[in-house]
Amino acid sequence: MSRAETRLFPARPIVGASIAVIRGDRVLLAARANEPMRGVWTLPGGKVEAGETLAEAALRELHEEVGLEAQVVGVLTPTEIIERDGDGRARHHYVVLPHAALWTAGEPMPGPEALDVRWARLDEVAGLATTPGLVGTLTEAFARVAALEPSL
Repeated sequence: MSRAETRLFPARPIVGASIAVIRGDRVLLAARANEPMRGVWTLPGGKVEAGETLAEAALRELHEEVGLEAQVVGVLTPTEIIERDGDGRARHHYVVLPHAALWTAGEPMPGPEALDVRWARLDEVAGLATTPGLVGTLTEAFARVAALEPSL
């Protein structure tokens, strides 16, 4: 892996896509199996591959990580995650573009990148260890879905 592609002390930010899959009043969360932030609850997601759209990456990661299918309904506000070492160098730098989606099929099962999975109500998320900005992203995702289907 070249210096430009490494996840640790990257030469440039790594672009990722994630997906907030909503099913009724709950959203799917996955506990990270890998560093950084192992064990922390977040949305399924990962690196965008060359030639892949953001939505395609989000749906691919959803299927690979937890085995679900969903319909993307919109892109949400990006999240930037920067972790610095003791000298101020960027140890990790990710720009993640989350997507709001509606569940269409499957029951979640943890894959190699997820320690655990769960459906959670928005009010339950505040009590969990989560990735930075997750509650804001989920609030936006629920609002996006509600605007499409006012009965949710």
